Amino acid sequence: MFRLAHLSDPHLGPLPDPRLVELASKRVLGYVNWRRNRAVRLTNRPLDLLVADIKAGAPDHLAVTGDLVNLALHGEFEPAARWLATLGPVEDVSVVPGNHDAYVPGAAGRAARFWMAHMVGDGHEGGRPTFPYVRRRGPVAIIGTTSARATGPFMATGHFSNGQSVRLAEMLHALGREGVFRVVMIHHPPLRGVTSWHKRLIGGTRFRAAIAEAGAELVLHGHTHRASIAHIPGPRGPVAVIGVPSASAVPDGRHEGARYNLFEIAGKPGAWQVAMRERGLMEPAGEIVEIASRDLAVA
Repeated sequence: MFRLAHLSDPHLGPLPDPRLVELASKRVLGYVNWRRNRAVRLTNRPLDLLVADIKAGAPDHLAVTGDLVNLALHGEFEPAARWLATLGPVEDVSVVPGNHDAYVPGAAGRAARFWMAHMVGDGHEGGRPTFPYVRRRGPVAIIGTTSARATGPFMATGHFSNGQSVRLAEMLHALGREGVFRVVMIHHPPLRGVTSWHKRLIGGTRFRAAIAEAGAELVLHGHTHRASIAHIPGPRGPVAVIGVPSASAVPDGRHEGARYNLFEIAGKPGAWQVAMRERGLMEPAGEIVEIASRDLAVA
């Protein structure tokens, strides 16, 4: 059995003091939002509890689907790299970037430089990360894609390019022939109508087309800060698409608390078995508990 943990959107704090020049962009709006809202709703205590619970369970691999930082300030990327190092060896922690990691032009490149060891496939020999990437871990293949792109004020859209769609389909075809369990990571949900217009995934049709053509066993995403289970078509049947709340969220009645999902994967091609356990924070001053468990159908 292979055990895969998934968390997303930690929005690591505290936010460093921004330089004046850094606020001469859409960051000024994000900074105001952080001070008024996110600094209260997203805190370190839930995240620390969540990470401790993950470590206690000793999963084989950890998937992190983006938004490690908040405004992509220069002072945010190195602390995020140090936080990633606390999660486990680089070969056991896979990352894809989110829209906050690419908040302004140039930010995605800085994220790549600091977090590259977690965002490259097996055998990567230098240079910038390329997406999709593949990491083979026992019976499981972790495929990291990117939807992160700098956007204008009031926008949090993602983008999935045609070139990435072609490469993803090729990888999934090859891995399917090898008979491995294929897990695809992306930050924005590749679904229609699950986010507001200014937070949607542009090119989601391309992502869904790659899955419909080549297949996958599981798709993991973040971005919405909500727990969700949906499906998109695959060549042999529906493919589960799983979202998770922010890993640093304080439950407040309107917003779900910090949560991660643990997937226990067993079986073989054509007869995979996947048990999903949701663990997280239900009360602001509470501890991490099991919220739900279910078996996922895999085509």
